[in-house]
Amino acid sequence: MSSRAQIDFSRRVSPRELPELMDGDCSYEDFRDCLQSLEKVNRWLLGYRPTLTWLERLPRGLREPIHIVDVGSGGGDYLRQIAGWARRRGIAMQLTGIDLNPYAARAAAESTQNELGITWVTGDALVYRPEKAVDVVVSSLLAHHLEDEEIVALIRWMEATARVGWFINDLERAEWTSRMFGWVPWHPMVRHDGPVSFRRAFRKEDWVHLVAAAEIPRKAVKVDRWRPGRLCVGRWK
Repeated sequence: MSSRAQIDFSRRVSPRELPELMDGDCSYEDFRDCLQSLEKVNRWLLGYRPTLTWLERLPRGLREPIHIVDVGSGGGDYLRQIAGWARRRGIAMQLTGIDLNPYAARAAAESTQNELGITWVTGDALVYRPEKAVDVVVSSLLAHHLEDEEIVALIRWMEATARVGWFINDLERAEWTSRMFGWVPWHPMVRHDGPVSFRRAFRKEDWVHLVAAAEIPRKAVKVDRWRPGRLCVGRWK
């Protein structure tokens, strides 16, 4: 039996137990190139679709510009997608990306047209207090980098910070999605981290537990599976 066949996907593996290369020390160039490869992953595997579809339910009549904060914004591709989505609909937005990694803001700024007006912040979202109130908080492919207790803290912060709603777009833990990742020659860091990410990812029961631990009413939160390989949780207030 192969080592892959012996992998247990029944439980979520802790990031402390199974680290990703991207979470360790690397050069700016490797970090940037990895983010660019991840952008291709998101584009080819329809990773933006869950977030943009959720935004279609944005309540009408909100005072513009609508302030959206992306936690763990990385190379900024999600906010660029949201900016394009908003422009096509004539919705004025203020977009802010925040990431702990000091390389992220630099990489995002290099890949983003100035005319989009996106602000990039380096820091811890849980202590972030922007001048303008936040309407919506989104996060993509961040949660699987966090321990369970950190995810609970993030959900609580989102709930306290977002006036209108919040949405977490992440991976579904399954063997077939892990296998799928090996079909394409991604950046070497992504080839290593991709299968690791799926082992640190989630099933519906994980999100039910995490939302309960954050003391959010279960009926207020929706958990949806998106093919291929996404499991998302969100809430409109």
